[in-house]
Amino acid sequence: MIGHNSSALARFATDLYVSGTTLFTLGLGDVVPHNLPARALIIFESGVGLGFVALVIGYLPVLYQAFSHREVSVALLDARAGSPPNAAELLRRHGFEGGEEALTALLAEWERWAAEILESHISYPILCYYRSQHDNQSWLSALVAILDTCALLISVIEGNPSRQAQLTFVMARHAVIDLGQVFRVQSHDAWQRRDAVDRLPPAEFYRLCGALGENHLRLCGDPASAKRLNTIRALYEPYAFALSEYLRMPLPVWVAPPKENDQWSLLTRMRTDAEAALKGGSDRSVFFPDEDH
Repeated sequence: MIGHNSSALARFATDLYVSGTTLFTLGLGDVVPHNLPARALIIFESGVGLGFVALVIGYLPVLYQAFSHREVSVALLDARAGSPPNAAELLRRHGFEGGEEALTALLAEWERWAAEILESHISYPILCYYRSQHDNQSWLSALVAILDTCALLISVIEGNPSRQAQLTFVMARHAVIDLGQVFRVQSHDAWQRRDAVDRLPPAEFYRLCGALGENHLRLCGDPASAKRLNTIRALYEPYAFALSEYLRMPLPVWVAPPKENDQWSLLTRMRTDAEAALKGGSDRSVFFPDEDH
């Protein structure tokens, strides 16, 4: 029993033993307390042990469910905005007929995603540290790529995508700022260096203009559009940069350099060649070259 050991080391070892059996709910009973404070401590530690079991059973699955739900949308963005995602690629891949409607639906989906991130990651800030399971992906880079896209749409393009971009931008910015406040990024060194980092220097800006296709004149030929873009960027980039430095998650570029063996470009060329063949009336020779054999 407690207190009957001959040496201090032996008594301490016995205390650890009874503490472990109590905390992990074994309850062997081969060592029992005699005085009231020791008994009260045993009762308290038994409750802590039950809470520990409940935490493992209930809390961790909730975290994994929130993490998994977050990563589904991040993974889906890979085919829509490249890997890692960037605003220019997202707009380029929606340059097809009906692309505006698809882009509007995508931004509406990410508006809800940002709201879910805001609620789940403020309630469980530890989720912010969880990394994506795939290369070139992170929840922060995906969120900032969506913010970049919304900034371009608001600055340059009119119509339905621009309206939805405003709604998505407000919610996504809300998520970035609130998460930055959770981690108190204003007190970090990165916050002091936020103005020294330009994600869109002049050379990158002109590359972005070239990647925007038919919309580049609205951005590069209109000083008001470029000014609007810079004003919108200042609303979220400082917090995004500070979070990136704190979480060690890189931010996306505005326009990615061309990649060799880009599967999206390869599939696009195959589809274009197939459509050209169909329009040329040679669909049977393309799809059934050995039909007579």
